[in-house]
Formats: sequence, C-alpha cells, structure tokens
Amino acid sequence: MRTSAQPLEGNQVKLTVEVDEEEIRRAEEDTLRRLTREARIPGFRPGKVPRRLLEARLGTKVIREEVLRDALPRLYSDAVEEAELDVITSPEIDITAGEEGGPVAFDAVVEVRPRVTIVGYDGLAVTLPSPVPTAEEVDAQVDRLRSQFAELTEVDRPARVGDLVTLDLHGTRDGAPAEGLTADDLVYEVGTGGIVDGIDERLTGAAAGDELELDASDAPGGPAQLHVAVKQVREKLLPDADDSFAADASEFETLAELRGDLTTRIGEVKRLQAQLALREAAVEALVELVADEPPAVLVAAETERLVNDLVHRLSHQGATLEQYLESTGQLPESLLAELDEQAKKQVKADLALRALVEAESIEVDESELDEEIVRIAGQEKMTPARVRTALEQDGRLAGLRSQMASAKALAWLVEHVGIVDEEGRPMDRSELLLDRAGPADGGAEAADAAGEARA
Repeated sequence: MRTSAQPLEGNQVKLTVEVDEEEIRRAEEDTLRRLTREARIPGFRPGKVPRRLLEARLGTKVIREEVLRDALPRLYSDAVEEAELDVITSPEIDITAGEEGGPVAFDAVVEVRPRVTIVGYDGLAVTLPSPVPTAEEVDAQVDRLRSQFAELTEVDRPARVGDLVTLDLHGTRDGAPAEGLTADDLVYEVGTGGIVDGIDERLTGAAAGDELELDASDAPGGPAQLHVAVKQVREKLLPDADDSFAADASEFETLAELRGDLTTRIGEVKRLQAQLALREAAVEALVELVADEPPAVLVAAETERLVNDLVHRLSHQGATLEQYLESTGQLPESLLAELDEQAKKQVKADLALRALVEAESIEVDESELDEEIVRIAGQEKMTPARVRTALEQDGRLAGLRSQMASAKALAWLVEHVGIVDEEGRPMDRSELLLDRAGPADGGAEAADAAGEARA
C-alpha cells in the first residue's frame, strides 16, 4: 500500500491511497470466508456453501462491493497511521479506481487536529495572592470562634448586621402560596445573604413588629413576592479575646498559642489554594497565547462530554437536569452556551499543552506508560496485559501516551512559570510548600488533597 498526504485548507488533509492487487486479493478471501459463514442456502449447512455457488448467486459486482466495504476501513486506518495523522473527524472517502476489479485507489479527506503556536510560553508569569496569613485573617478566625461562644440577648432596637432575627416568612407566586417559601420562627443572621437578594438591606434597620414586602426575583422555583414579619431581634455578645477565652474554646492555654495555631492552619489552607490557583492560572496564561479558534468538531465533542458529566453527577445526587435548571432558574440555552464557552477554553488548553509537548520535546517512555497501564488495570480490576491489549485493539494506546505527555507538559509549565504576588513582587516557590510552616494538624491531609487535585 502506498500513501501520500496533501494539506488542504481548514486543517483538512487529503490522503491518497493505492492498494496493490495482491492485498485486495487477500481481502477478498477474508470477505468470501465471512459470506460463506453467513450464507443461508437450502440444502447446505451454515458455513458449508461451496464458494463457486456463492459467487454465482451473488455475482462479482456484489462480492466486490462487500470486499471494499470490509477492507476500506482497515486500509484507511493503516493509511492514517502510516501518514502519522491525528484525525478528529470521520473521513470522506472517494474510490478512484478498482470498484469493479484490479488494484484499488481511493482518496480520503479528513480534518486533523491543528498545531497551534505558543510564542512566549517560556516567559509567562502569573499573579497569585500571598500564601502568608495576615493578622486580619487570624482576627477573623478568632472572631468566628468567639461567635460560637457568644451569648444572645434580646434588644429593643432596630436590627444591625450580625444580629439574629426571628422571622415569619410567607411567599406567594401569582397570588397563590409558593411552595417552599413559607417558614415560621425562622432564625436568621442579618448580613449572611442566606435567603434572597436584598433581604439583608431590608432587615437592617427593621425592629420587632415590623412587616416587610419584598419582590424576590431569585427565589427558588422562580420570582415570588415575600411577606416578612420580624418577631424578635437578638444581639450576640462575644466573649473577650483573652487567655481565659482561649482556654475555654480550645486546647491552648493562651490567646497567643491559639493565634499561632490558627496562623499555621490558615497558612496550610492558603498554600493549598495557591497551588491549585497556580495550576489554573498557568494554563489560562498559556491559553492566552493561542490566537486561533479551536475546531468546531472538537468543541462540540467537549461540550457533549461536559453535558454528560453534569447529568452523571446530578444522577448521583438523585436529581435530573430539568430539576437543576429549575432550581438555578437557568434556561437550557444559557446553560448550553455556558458549557460551550467552557469547552472552547478546554480545547484550546489541550491544543496549547500539545504544542508545549512538541516545543519542549517532552516524551513518555515505556516505563512510564507501563506504570500508567498498571494503575488503570488496578482501577478496572483487570490484568495489565489485558488493559494493554484492549488499548492496542481499540487504537487508544497512542491517545493514552498523548494524554500523559500533556500531563507532563502541564507539570513543566507549573514548574517554570513565573510567580508574582498581587503587588507585582516575585514569589519564591518555597512559599507554596505545604509543610513550610511546620507540622500543623491537618498538614498531611492538606498535602494529600493537593495531590488529588493535581491528579
């Protein structure tokens, strides 16, 4: 078989394939064996029909059509592999010779995955928030702990942010009671934004005995009208932040020790968040270098995958896509547009990482591939040999290798991208290490979570 590839416009390639008569003759033998097994002719057992009788019954034209129908997919696949093409669409095949006999030639026009340029990837820099805890962040955690030990006192004044108010809540929609929007003696903390938009502004300054009317466009199930009766206002009296409070609220004897522990814990969380943000920001910066629009066929496939993934996750929660749309007040068209935009970014990220693989000559050696196959085998409860065979038979081994190369490219990018804080100062990568601040409780769990997130 002889193959040549000619680039066309729009990421398309024209494959010209010539197959000699001997290879077609072997394909014809395979087809005749299949037809003999499948033929049902009175007087002959299945698989025992004489070939000459079969040929006489079907005719040379029908048999030739069957031969080409059987052989062309394999011949096309072999040609794609020989030409080392990364095709992303089904081919348009035109048989140019051999439809009735003799050697076969055909053209196949396919769309291939484009190669994008990422000029300047080696000088990228991303901005991350400082992973070092601030005094204000520690103060906020101390105040949150104090709030848990607060005493509640009823007050005869208008409500302020932070007060607890007891409410009777009744919602209507088109004049009828709205399901799920009725609650008596509901205790709510002003300022938490936990009911509907605008509720905190209306409750601030309201006193016991006041009644409020509120249009709630974001109410569950759709826009509704809310009638809110304020029954009680209580103020939270927080304990003083001192050593006595620290001893009562924690395992530490002094406030300084408590603040030190909170500093360590906050630092671990911020470092984990910074590591995850670094990965995301590095990919976003790389994607910004890609000027070309991604192929529509890849975007459509990725959008479909995102939709299926959403449906799958919802089903695990006992919900449907229709219920999700109703609860979020989102139209199907807007959800699809949102997922389509997400798909475009992910396709561009994939193309950019593939370009980085090529630019940095990143490879996946056999030992790495073997380790990944062993990992997959463990997940699927199969032997590594069976997994490898399945991947080879399905033509997915090259795809697995490509995915692993892209993962290595992402690791390279995260390691080499420049990092600055929000004020533009260069940041040392050691500041992101999870164990930098010492052996705080939860450090190991945070490290494990970081590893899982990166995977």
